[in-house]
Amino acid sequence: MRISDAFQRTLERVQAIEARLQSLRGEPPARASQPFESAFLAPVGFPVGGTPPPGMQIRVRQWEPVVAPIAARYNLDTELVLRIIEAESGGDPRAVSPKGAMGLMQLMPETARALGVQDPFDPVQNIEGGVRYLSHLLRRFGDLRLALAAYNAGPGRVLQYGGVPPFPETQRYIERILG
Repeated sequence: MRISDAFQRTLERVQAIEARLQSLRGEPPARASQPFESAFLAPVGFPVGGTPPPGMQIRVRQWEPVVAPIAARYNLDTELVLRIIEAESGGDPRAVSPKGAMGLMQLMPETARALGVQDPFDPVQNIEGGVRYLSHLLRRFGDLRLALAAYNAGPGRVLQYGGVPPFPETQRYIERILG
């Protein structure tokens, strides 16, 4: 069994459980997500005409050769992924957050396991997992700001608040990435 097949089945199971919980709580069903390919015809990244804020750390820029092919495989903008790496870890592949998130894209242990990331401190595995997770969030929420909010605060918080959670940290995170 390929890792991506197991990951897809895990995501589908999580979505089914979330739908069941929403039903039990009497919440309206979440908007059905459309297939990634039909939802995004061009690489997802900065707003049209937008550019990443200047001054990206050289430490982050060094990961561009690793990020570019992975981002392209998931139809994401390389600069977007680099901005996430900058915001999450400052480009440090050994970074660990106070909450236990690990590596360049700061994957939580449970998320890393679900994504099939065996070594979250391996830059290639971490970037692959983080980009795959972001791609999943984009398909799920259909909006870059909501996907970034979910990446930062968790999908449950985005669902709980019906949009970007009112957390200053999450709002600063989105602005830092999108400018």
